[in-house]
Amino acid sequence: MRLVFAGTPEPAVPSLLALLASPRHEVVAVVTRPDAQAGRGRKLVRSPVGAVADEHGIEVLTPGKAGDPEFLARLAEIAPDACPVVAYGALLPQRALDIPAHGWVNLHFSLLPSWRGAAPVQAAIRAGDEITGASTFRIVKELDAGPVFGFVTEKITGTDTAGALLGRLADSGASLLVSTMDGIEDGTLSAVAQQAEGVTYAPKVTVADAGADFSAPAVAVERRIRSVTPEPGAWATFRGERIKLGPVRHADGPGLAPGELAVERKRVLAGTATTPVELGDVQAQGKKRMAAADWARGTRIEQGERLT
Repeated sequence: MRLVFAGTPEPAVPSLLALLASPRHEVVAVVTRPDAQAGRGRKLVRSPVGAVADEHGIEVLTPGKAGDPEFLARLAEIAPDACPVVAYGALLPQRALDIPAHGWVNLHFSLLPSWRGAAPVQAAIRAGDEITGASTFRIVKELDAGPVFGFVTEKITGTDTAGALLGRLADSGASLLVSTMDGIEDGTLSAVAQQAEGVTYAPKVTVADAGADFSAPAVAVERRIRSVTPEPGAWATFRGERIKLGPVRHADGPGLAPGELAVERKRVLAGTATTPVELGDVQAQGKKRMAAADWARGTRIEQGERLT
């Protein structure tokens, strides 16, 4: 089939590469978000998906909005059979959805109807789910509500960060997306409507959402921090300034008030609503990331000081 692939960040790259490697399909163009400023020089940088397309000599379309008339006209001119989508990052109007004969087929990193929305991997870790996965579905107007073509499952380990889990799902999801395109082309794959029960939502996670809450139980503190690692990154406030936190783990230790710090020779504990957690890496403002014990020695933490 002739395909126009839509995607933007790094987790979409495995799917694009898998489709490019498929002998059955031809990626004739890529749709991605416009170049964005990055780095100290604030230079315009192509998205990861756009950069891969450039390397392969594929036309790159970067509409400000997917409803821009120029973009819709060019998409209609290309006349793709289908538009596979992975983390494109913009809403698609019905006029765009109507152009490809087989519609727009999204790879979503959850087992739908669970965790519809922008941050399904983060939500699954934060909620303590033991199993997650990826689903392919036909895009409709309602958010992530279209009929499902197929899915793969993935176990969530007790140490998974959002970055590690998303990396695995990006790889297994790429194979699922290619298989879905194969089945659509063959006419052997039909989409099945999602169940009405069990719908949950995973809105975008902001920097404010990534603040550690030590008034919660230890298990919730640990999951929350893993769920925002590496992006947008967990943080807490110490002596009036924000510090970045790496993943923490449950620990045996003295009774501590929420956020209260206890410095030992090889570890630093922080109190929660239940048992303490052991801090992992810490990065103070203007400093390099370092082990919590090294940070504590340099900071000279006093008894009773706490993270908030």
